Amino acid sequence: MKCVIMAGGRGTRISSIANEIPKPMIKILDKPVLEHALEKLSSQGIKDFIITVGYLKEVIMEYFGDGSGFSPATGKPFGVNIEYFEEEKPLGNAGALFCIKNRLTDDFLLINGDVLFDVDICRFYSYHQEKRGLVTLFTHPNNHPYDSGIIVADSNGEVRKWLAKEDERPKYYKNRVNAGLHIISRKVLEQEINKDKIDLDRDLLKPLAGKGCMYAYDSSEYVKDMGTPERFVAVNKDCESGKVENRNLNKKQKAVFIDRDGTINKYVGFLKHKEEFELLPKVSEAIRKINCSEYLAIVVTNQPVIARGEVEIDELEEIHNKMETLLGEDGAFVDKIFFCPHHPDKGYEGERIEYKIECDCRKPKPGMILKAAEEFNIDLASSWMIGDSDNDISAGKAAGCKTALIGEKEEGQDVTVSCLYEFVELVLKD
Repeated sequence: MKCVIMAGGRGTRISSIANEIPKPMIKILDKPVLEHALEKLSSQGIKDFIITVGYLKEVIMEYFGDGSGFSPATGKPFGVNIEYFEEEKPLGNAGALFCIKNRLTDDFLLINGDVLFDVDICRFYSYHQEKRGLVTLFTHPNNHPYDSGIIVADSNGEVRKWLAKEDERPKYYKNRVNAGLHIISRKVLEQEINKDKIDLDRDLLKPLAGKGCMYAYDSSEYVKDMGTPERFVAVNKDCESGKVENRNLNKKQKAVFIDRDGTINKYVGFLKHKEEFELLPKVSEAIRKINCSEYLAIVVTNQPVIARGEVEIDELEEIHNKMETLLGEDGAFVDKIFFCPHHPDKGYEGERIEYKIECDCRKPKPGMILKAAEEFNIDLASSWMIGDSDNDISAGKAAGCKTALIGEKEEGQDVTVSCLYEFVELVLKD
């Protein structure tokens, strides 16, 4: 599989950091961000690159050459094959793709040149092959979804809507953002787009939403653009701390598994309507601290209201969308939400019999935690489960996690706290 790297942008938002070199040549830990990308991909078997260049193109071309030379930064061989496409005039960030389509493989990886990442490309590509779509987007939550484009996908991962930043969006939405890594079939480039400048998101990808050919690959792995001075500083810190490479899913992860009702939001009994959902004090700040740590933030919640016939799945999604929106407004996010819709007791009016079963996911059983561990490659012994009931503690212990209880009871927990924020301050402060 070939990789196309879009490196022709001017980078006006980050000009205060470096305005005499192209944005992809800005250094992170003494090495251009573009070199980081080549190293990460080359180490996973991707050796053939086409780099589209424009602004100050000679800086990039002289530094990397055809990929057969040695890095000025490290002295090591690049060990890759590099071709270039030189934009004589601005074509938009996707216009060059139509000019080079005959040089591409059937499926190719497309990345933005200002993105720092460390992801398991084999896992990403396997998902793309499984879905058999034309495009797979690498998506994740971020801490500023309110000013990002939002990807709306169904339970199978199919992208139903693409909400650009300028589009009207619902009041509450899932925090799912296109991260800037894509696997694309060359067939997408067989269409004609009669514009001088072609925008990748708005002109090429967004029109595919809802047509059954584009999928979202949700991942907690590290992908972040450094296109503003603030993000540049953050990316440098993440590199120095080891967070970037440690988030690759081929390495064991740590997680904080978080109960929902009574831990994240105010407990109101069986919560049936999104209007009843209210974040508890300092929850956003606590989850934001988890986001900045080495831990993933994963919600695991029993939702018997589904089995009781009191809430539909799409209504539960709306409640969770409200949670993600409120957290996002405060700069926080959860990496994933797992819920159990089951309840074993039968014989009630309005119940949904298909959910009235003995399952492995309803806490105190550890099924949701174990499923998350498999999906995210989590080291459970180094992870925590926090909640406000004995079921949370039992589920955490059964999964092999350390446990924290909100309240004053003794359920065999490792730590007792008054709220999620106190837990974070106590356990994750280092």
